[in-house]
Amino acid sequence: MLHPSFAVRLASICAILTAQIPTADAEDGPTYCPALTHVTALVNTKERFAAIIGQPREGNFLETKLPLPSWGDCSFYGRRTYTCDSLPFATVGEAERAFATTLEEVKACLRGSWAEDQSRASPGYAVVHDDRQVASITINTDQTEKNEHIVRLILFLRSSR
Repeated sequence: MLHPSFAVRLASICAILTAQIPTADAEDGPTYCPALTHVTALVNTKERFAAIIGQPREGNFLETKLPLPSWGDCSFYGRRTYTCDSLPFATVGEAERAFATTLEEVKACLRGSWAEDQSRASPGYAVVHDDRQVASITINTDQTEKNEHIVRLILFLRSSR
């Protein structure tokens, strides 16, 4: 039997290696799935997000060394919250359709160890959490200062473990 800390390290290494494999086509899932899998695997490591946190930005934001491919702006807010905004959409309807697609893609990417919390869902807002309750992902629609409509994905650590 594997020691629990070794199993966590092994899972993290597997996620890192998986993130390096490009997606062959749209049928295999979204291009961001390997990177999202890697980021979510880090929540179960001792170092958490340290390896992918980059240089400081304005305010409490930090660059990320692992943005989600095909997304717009990805960064950290502090050292416990990873956030990505989609590319902008012209209409609310486009953003709502993208939200529904993104939710299903995220659940497919993380199937097995993450699940949607239906009790916290509302139109344009969903919560997905890991089976250990260490982290959660919120996915929601939003509107930028430029009146562009986006989908926002936020992965945050739930406790200071």
